Amino acid sequence: MQRVTNWLISAERRMLLLANRRPINLLLNRLLSGWLGTITHLGGATFTLTAALLVGLLGSPEWSAAGWQALTAVALSHLPVALVKRKFKRLRPYQALKNVNTGKRTLRDPSFPSGHTTAVCAWLLPWLFVHPETSLLIVVPALIIGISVAWSRMYLGLHYPSDVAAGAALGSTTAALVVSFWPAFV
Repeated sequence: MQRVTNWLISAERRMLLLANRRPINLLLNRLLSGWLGTITHLGGATFTLTAALLVGLLGSPEWSAAGWQALTAVALSHLPVALVKRKFKRLRPYQALKNVNTGKRTLRDPSFPSGHTTAVCAWLLPWLFVHPETSLLIVVPALIIGISVAWSRMYLGLHYPSDVAAGAALGSTTAALVVSFWPAFV
């Protein structure tokens, strides 16, 4: 069993270092760092909660409902995030490993799970159900945003792949439950 555990830890570290690498090409490095350094903030509490609240207050009835669902999903999903972070207290990659590139702002709270990835997934999912006939138009930008935020957390040296995977699962599951039970809340 220890062999399997060691292999999984080693594989995760290799994936992290791959996601954390910087391109040799200066232009590509600048573009990628700019994109991931900016998009990461879409997973923050300030953006997800404010955007959901604004759509909830100002949107048409369908979009308003999705805004309130997104707000509820983001808020609810962060209860287990806070509990799990307190329980596991996993060091962030830049704290535990050598040669990890970091962004401008490092964090000191525990790494597992990724709160930004949780929030962006909880925030994105309700928008996909507003108009099912046009959801295919929304899926591609939603995937780009969600994957970019998740990738940015590793690129910035703040999270391991399992942190972002757990965050994505937690945020998506919470949003799916909120959307499916929404008529009971209203």
